Amino acid sequence: MVKETLLKELIRYVLPKEIVENFELMDLQEIEGTLHLYLEETSVSPEEYRDKTLFSNGFYEDSMIKDFPLRDKKVVLHVRRRRWIDESGKSYSRRWELVAEGTRYSKEFAYFLKEAFGYLPDTSPIS
Repeated sequence: MVKETLLKELIRYVLPKEIVENFELMDLQEIEGTLHLYLEETSVSPEEYRDKTLFSNGFYEDSMIKDFPLRDKKVVLHVRRRRWIDESGKSYSRRWELVAEGTRYSKEFAYFLKEAFGYLPDTSPIS
């Protein structure tokens, strides 16, 4: 139990706050020097639809987000948003703003790159 608590605490320092609070780390893989983290939205009903009775109905296809490198490895977050339905079958989901507008970079990483390079490079060693 202590190891699990430590791992969760470490993740709080590594991943963006919005991801930590609303997604669970399901898997990680290193593929050709890139660390791939697979995350799924938790099964907590969306607060904005609290007046409706919603049921989890699987996930949307994952979105890939480039984030800060770790130990000289590029990092790609594979984020799966949850799909919800009500009694009538109408579909609902949360609207997340995890990436910087017009990019596939996490907001924090895009801000860093813009400050460091003055623009958002696609081919730098860290992106």
